[in-house]
Amino acid sequence: MSNDTMATPAVNKQNSQSKIIGEHILEIVSDSGEGAQKCGQSFASISAKMGNGVWTVEIIPAEIQPPARTREGASGIRIRVGSKKITNMGNEADLLVAFNEQVPYSRIVQHAYREGTIMLLEKKWATSKSEEIREKYASAVKDFKNQGIDVREIPMEEECLKLVKNPRKGKNMWVLGMLCYIYQRNIERAEQQVRYVFRKKTVEIIDTNLDLLKAGYRWAADNLDLKYEVPTIPTEEKLVVMNGNEAIGMGVLAAGIEVVSMYPITPATSASHYLAEVLEKSGGLVHQAEDEIAAIGFAIGASYAGKTAITITSGPGIALKTEFIGLAAMAEVPLVIVDVQRGGPSTGLPTKVEQGDLLAVLYGQPGDSPKIVLAASTIEECFQFIVLARKLAETFRIPVFVLTDANLATGQQPFPRPKVQKDWFSPPIDQSPWKEGVKPFDWNPETGLSRRPIPGQSGGIYTLTGLAHNEEGIVSYNPDNNQKTSELRSRKLATINKTLKPPSIHGEESGDLLIVGWGSTLGAIEEAVDQAIELGAKVSSIHLRFLSPMEPGLKKIFSQFKKVLSVEINYSDSSNDPYIDNENRRYSQLAWILRAQTLVDIDCFSNVKGQPLQPKDILAKIKEELDVK
Repeated sequence: MSNDTMATPAVNKQNSQSKIIGEHILEIVSDSGEGAQKCGQSFASISAKMGNGVWTVEIIPAEIQPPARTREGASGIRIRVGSKKITNMGNEADLLVAFNEQVPYSRIVQHAYREGTIMLLEKKWATSKSEEIREKYASAVKDFKNQGIDVREIPMEEECLKLVKNPRKGKNMWVLGMLCYIYQRNIERAEQQVRYVFRKKTVEIIDTNLDLLKAGYRWAADNLDLKYEVPTIPTEEKLVVMNGNEAIGMGVLAAGIEVVSMYPITPATSASHYLAEVLEKSGGLVHQAEDEIAAIGFAIGASYAGKTAITITSGPGIALKTEFIGLAAMAEVPLVIVDVQRGGPSTGLPTKVEQGDLLAVLYGQPGDSPKIVLAASTIEECFQFIVLARKLAETFRIPVFVLTDANLATGQQPFPRPKVQKDWFSPPIDQSPWKEGVKPFDWNPETGLSRRPIPGQSGGIYTLTGLAHNEEGIVSYNPDNNQKTSELRSRKLATINKTLKPPSIHGEESGDLLIVGWGSTLGAIEEAVDQAIELGAKVSSIHLRFLSPMEPGLKKIFSQFKKVLSVEINYSDSSNDPYIDNENRRYSQLAWILRAQTLVDIDCFSNVKGQPLQPKDILAKIKEELDVK
């Protein structure tokens, strides 16, 4: 064993008072399968239920079961907990719990830690039978210290072995107990959470995990000199805590959608897991199709039969569903499509976040195929937008997309408990006789709207086709007819646009710089803007929820600022890259669309690192643009 390892300070018993802090960011990283995410999710739920603001980000390796003790195979979770509403993952972590010395490196390359970050490191590897492992451990500890990380070695496995034979299956609950002490979490509430997490297991398993929880708490109380208090947020509101995929599932229930058809794909799959547990109890059906194409075909068939269906997928699934999306647009069958975006192209970064599907969703069909596109920016909106999407799909007989991403899908956040409203739910299928003389595509010339025939209605029989057709649904290749029907399908978007309000401005209504964002970047953007304003910068932001049709009034808003900058998680060329000039530069996706629609010279700031944007990076860009010190 090296002297560097021996020199690591031991943890000591500490009876000092808690240090009161406004917020803290902690990470738990381990090999895949060691339960770090379950530990972090439980800690976040406990904290949220106590009244703290919370945001989580899961750290998921690309492989299903990567080799143990590898940097690339790190699995875990980040939890940001505070005394106010938390809307993003924040910047560098304050505390790290690492199950071995290799997994932190995957986060170090992402600049997840800073000088002074405390690392609670499993010390079993210091005495491994393998000389190679002992040497790697000693080298890593020395390296962490050189980087300014405060390393504290702790006996996780040694303590767990006092209670279980296989610490790999229990270490996470011991760590949960330790964290509950460090952050002064209510132990009774923690016990309730453990019972809930293991509610489907045997009494013996539940009791064992409770013993591990309490053992971790006691050990921390006897040995650690870390004790923080994050004051809670006073509120009389009833809150719920969930991730974005669960919120989508609850939105399905709240919207009265009875058919969900999907094929498993990361990071959307957990939405189907949740719905598979609950939808049947409410009279619905989750259909796992044999592939993405079958999934959307089944959904369109269900929607044609009278009940609007939903299909949930990610980027590669959208590519496979393309032809059927065009069918839904041409045949005017209501359909809701959720796209939980991930890194691309192709298989790309299946477990990482990106906002790379916007152009594909808007323009991914041959010909003109109008659709409504909504982008959820919070976990609460993941719930709300499903209800809205069903209503829009049925009213306008059009495909409606709800865009989320991996950041929202796996992140946890508390929000006010929704109060069920009767008008959320889909109405009964209309089986009243079809009015004689009304055509199945009897488009209103001003709005593009038409009544929807339902199979089984007396007199409501009509031809459904993906071919160009007339008001009767009869195939028609007449050039004037194709022009007219294309105009009327598009007119629906103009009709919706006239019902929308301009986006609200975060900050002053005029200034030197306007940041424009969409999707899960909301919290990071607004936090950075607020920090820049405190430094004297004249900067504001807007966040778009409707991307098709685009929200109105943008050109007027843009005219009040000297410069407009989109902030996104998708690819764009840097103006400093070789061979890049103003004529050939590729802009980020929202910037591209806004430049075309408003004819304003909009710049962009984006990356495809597979990580949620940090407020500090956006703040640095604002400072650079406005020369703020």
